[in-house]
Amino acid sequence: MIRSLLISRLAMVALAAFTMTACSKNDDDDPIVEPPVDPNATVLRGSLLESKTLTADKTWTLKGYVYVPNGVTLTIEPGTVIKSDKTEKGALCIERGGKIVANGTADKPIVFTSGMDAGSRNPGDWGGVVILGNAKTNRSSTPVIEGGLDRPYGGTNDADNSGSMKYVRIEYAGIAAFPGSEINGLTLGGVGSGTTLENIQIVYGNDDAYEFFGGNVNAKYLVAYGTADDDFDFDFGYTGKIQFAVALRDPAFVDNGDAGNGIEADNDGSGTTAAPYTRPVLSNFTFVGPNNANGTLANHNYGNRWRRAVRFVLRNSIMLGWQKGGFSIESDGTANDYSGNGATSEFKNNLVHAIADPYRVSGLTSATLTAAAMKTKAESEGCKTYANADDIKLTSPFTLTSPNLLPATGSDALTGASFTGLDAYFTSTTYVGAFGTTNWLATWTRFPAKGQ
Repeated sequence: MIRSLLISRLAMVALAAFTMTACSKNDDDDPIVEPPVDPNATVLRGSLLESKTLTADKTWTLKGYVYVPNGVTLTIEPGTVIKSDKTEKGALCIERGGKIVANGTADKPIVFTSGMDAGSRNPGDWGGVVILGNAKTNRSSTPVIEGGLDRPYGGTNDADNSGSMKYVRIEYAGIAAFPGSEINGLTLGGVGSGTTLENIQIVYGNDDAYEFFGGNVNAKYLVAYGTADDDFDFDFGYTGKIQFAVALRDPAFVDNGDAGNGIEADNDGSGTTAAPYTRPVLSNFTFVGPNNANGTLANHNYGNRWRRAVRFVLRNSIMLGWQKGGFSIESDGTANDYSGNGATSEFKNNLVHAIADPYRVSGLTSATLTAAAMKTKAESEGCKTYANADDIKLTSPFTLTSPNLLPATGSDALTGASFTGLDAYFTSTTYVGAFGTTNWLATWTRFPAKGQ
């Protein structure tokens, strides 16, 4: 009987519990309280303490200078957008021993850009991307990178690997930390050959598009569009190789305090003979100057500016439309290494046009090289010189926001390349310049009007 009573009471308790549950609000009617949104969840600032992945489902913000230190890897998914904070102007610095893995695709490029809205963007809205490695420079002590970043670069490991960047756009960079010390679109200090750089575009940079301070990193498919200062700047013992590259100038935009060149290169700022010599090895470039368009500003300068004891190789390339000169040599050391006994510099199989002085020399005190001798030597080594830019017959090189740099039918650019003496890094082509019949700029690049 006691057992029966216990069972009965348990049944009543269960019934009461069921009744209370049935009389309560349905779970579906309960308000769902979301956790508070962390406003800093997508903000990067200071030094990363551990490896991190930036995912493409969020827009990320650089707030001030952001550092990826030794032993830390920053991975960025294809299609990711990273913007600078509007007030605390951002920059991204990969330190020696740190790595960036930013591998976009042609359909999903990775974009670093201004935090301002389209229509109000300006060159210099933020810093840029800086990669520092352990490869050699020609500095006697460890240098510190410019732009107020205050980080050292360079070492003894020429095979150093700072990661990989593929299909990346860097827009509206180049803020000045202080006068004369801007950050470039992509700054490379002592970066080694283990690093991969392919399919990168700099858009409206307020200083140089690309600057190489020593190191020997190689690269392919680089684009500089609307740069204020120099499109490609080499210094402090850079000895890498670059193939397939474009420089395209905006006639109405250039650095007010400096001159804008397709290439500017020095062994160092004082023109010393410090080793290793700066000696970039370049092939298949297309350098497009303003071509004296209406409104061209006075500081647009030279297609190639080789000075201060620099050495160089430039082959299978095109320069057209440069205001003050095409191929320019500006020091005794540079002149002697181009035309003297045992010279190692080369300028071969190029198509050359400039508004003034396709070939020019200046600043020589002991070397005897003349512009006429430069022209004779260049043309004996496969170069051709043009009085008019249109005679090179690129399809539409001066249409700023929709350029077509492919050679048209009958263009001399379709033939004439030579890779004799260049190593296996270079892909052999029959054409000179950056393009044959395939436009590798399609889908991943952008050519906006300034501010967009």
